[in-house]
Amino acid sequence: MIDEALREISRGCAEIIDNERVEKLLKNYFEEGKTYTVKAGFDPTAPDLHLGHTVLLQKLATFQKYGGRVQFLIGSFTATIGDPTGKNATRKVLSKEDIIKNIKSYTTQAFKILDESKTEIVYNDDWLGQMSAADMITLASNLTVARMLERDDFSKRFKSNTPIATSEFMYPLLQGYDSVYLKSDIEIGGTDQKFNLLMGRQLQKAYDIKKQQAVLMMPILEGLDGVAKMSKSLGNYIGVADEANDMFGKVLSISDELMWRYFELLSDKSLDEIARLKEGVANNTLHPKKVKEDLAIEITTRFHDEKAAQNAKAEFEKVHAKNQIPTDIELFSCDGDIWIAKALVDCNIEPSTSQARRDIKQGGVKINQEKVFDDKLQLSTGEYLLQVGKRKFAKLKVN
Repeated sequence: MIDEALREISRGCAEIIDNERVEKLLKNYFEEGKTYTVKAGFDPTAPDLHLGHTVLLQKLATFQKYGGRVQFLIGSFTATIGDPTGKNATRKVLSKEDIIKNIKSYTTQAFKILDESKTEIVYNDDWLGQMSAADMITLASNLTVARMLERDDFSKRFKSNTPIATSEFMYPLLQGYDSVYLKSDIEIGGTDQKFNLLMGRQLQKAYDIKKQQAVLMMPILEGLDGVAKMSKSLGNYIGVADEANDMFGKVLSISDELMWRYFELLSDKSLDEIARLKEGVANNTLHPKKVKEDLAIEITTRFHDEKAAQNAKAEFEKVHAKNQIPTDIELFSCDGDIWIAKALVDCNIEPSTSQARRDIKQGGVKINQEKVFDDKLQLSTGEYLLQVGKRKFAKLKVN
């Protein structure tokens, strides 16, 4: 059982630091029934999660299967500071109201994956908010500026003369102190968080809590394009709160090659099951589209239910395989003539007028099932069926 647990825990991991400690914790669980703690931090910077965020949640759920108790840490204090985004800039600082709103959304979505009975939600404002100025100075004394500048994004910003707020230097220290306070056995995070994750080990030693956490790092999930990190700003994401039809269709839109990456990082199927699917595709006994459909059903069921997933599959086949129009299209209306690009945005099938114009010029927009290429077109009185790509439809009545 320990070998099986280690295999599933290490599945998809980019790096594990102190694997011997992970093995020891598992051994103690299987032989003596001792549980252990696994910490993961989530700063509530937005109300909704996408599948890229759930890579960590899937790994936490795996630990729960093998004796781990999850410390689901909400960065209610650190979100008020702002950690660098990795894009050479300081992340926007959130208000208390935004944080509270986002926390509620986060936890609701997270428990679609995690076992709530094996999860403790903790807020670092409970201890970080109580630290005195002397406590903060003591904490800051554990790290030199030279060491801090070894962090890749800080180093790049320093060399390019991009401002770095002194408060940002505190962020890794505060994240590390979370592990001191919680006495975490393991912490998991993305590869872009390595510096901060290792800070937990360093501070646990400095504060002499008699143990150092193991660190497990997960890779960054690629978005629908298979290239860039899944991101809402890039439009290449699958949102946990997406409607079932959209979620199913987006999963089916990924490449056959990327499909295996999603299986490894997001599926509940075992590694042996995935290996058998790969073999079936390789020897042509399984069609990759059928395998991808199974993945789409699994993911859609997880965040909705089996019935919604099957309905999404049927609707997808109706619209795409049979080239029919969806049965349930939202109706919008407006008064007076309207510019086509604005109409597409107002009907929620384009994110911006600039993107709408690009799609029109590239032949990706249809009106009443006919392609349009005039990005200056004005729609006058009448009813229109608007379509962007293969999946986005809306009805518009111009009064």
